[in-house]
Amino acid sequence: MEAGAPRGAAGGYPVDVLEDDPDGYREAALAYYAALRAGAQPGTEVFSLPTGEQVRLQAPSVCLCTVHRDEPQHQILVLVSPRDTKTVVAVYLKGSWWATEDVLRTSDPAREGLMKVQSFGERIVLFILNVVIFGRLERRLDDDDMFFLPYSGKEDAKVLWRDGAAVGFYTTKAKGSLCGDGAGACYLLPVFDTVFVRRGHRRQGLGMAMLRDFCETFCQDGALGISWPISPAMYQVCRKFLSAHPEERGRLWEVEPPGAWGQRDSIWLKVQLRQSRPPDRELATESALRSHCFCRSLRRGLIPADGVGPRQERIGGEEPEDMEEDQDRAVGEATAELPGRRCQAQLDGKRA
Repeated sequence: MEAGAPRGAAGGYPVDVLEDDPDGYREAALAYYAALRAGAQPGTEVFSLPTGEQVRLQAPSVCLCTVHRDEPQHQILVLVSPRDTKTVVAVYLKGSWWATEDVLRTSDPAREGLMKVQSFGERIVLFILNVVIFGRLERRLDDDDMFFLPYSGKEDAKVLWRDGAAVGFYTTKAKGSLCGDGAGACYLLPVFDTVFVRRGHRRQGLGMAMLRDFCETFCQDGALGISWPISPAMYQVCRKFLSAHPEERGRLWEVEPPGAWGQRDSIWLKVQLRQSRPPDRELATESALRSHCFCRSLRRGLIPADGVGPRQERIGGEEPEDMEEDQDRAVGEATAELPGRRCQAQLDGKRA
């Protein structure tokens, strides 16, 4: 028996039809999962992937995942590949299994461009892009430090929709919001925090478009931040953006939370210093900069003296159009995981 049928625009996709009822979907997922474990579901039931491969629907191949790191009660049921149990291939929503690519699609023509994440369906899209697509499918799997955390349910985010599909996103930290879980300090300026563009849509200026949208969204603020540390690829995006928009050069700062003046560095100045740096000194200067930033954070108490700090959840970037290498990397220096494991499938092996 085959679970799931070809999806089309007529019936809509999850983001178009899901109600804002995360508790209801969690209860339905738990009931389905319990039936699988009890053997109440047909043992011959399979899900057909877009590639034609069929995955048997059985308890060891499904898992409950927490959508928001600060709301463990909001969970969805996912199906993993039998050949790679760290790879999610489908999501259980509204009584049906949906391939991950279908979860990222829309039949609503008005859903185009950058749109603020608001509904539960849009939160699931953000989760799939962040944890499943970037976290597993479109990054170098030997880059252990290249992750984003699952986001908070209150995270300010925008998803980039293009030709009926979600192809990227960016998140921000609002001025006045807490710097982290359990932190007492609040951000002193809006901060461009994380950004991701899918591999097939890079080198098209989308990272620069999202940075421009961020600046336009907070046009009344005299200073805007980009989370430290900014990657070399994101510096290239900033260089192009600031070269095209000189009026923004005095507003953009690389910041450590909460973003006091002593925690800000001019991005335009850093871009100029990078351009004037001799090639043979690139590596040494980068190493010295990282050492300087570590010592500065150590003095401020952001990193304990033993060098083991809290989990990073900052930094954004996109592969710039003129870089030939590392095209499969989103830019980030954070730690993430597929949370909420409830089965034998090992969805993710890294925990900070």
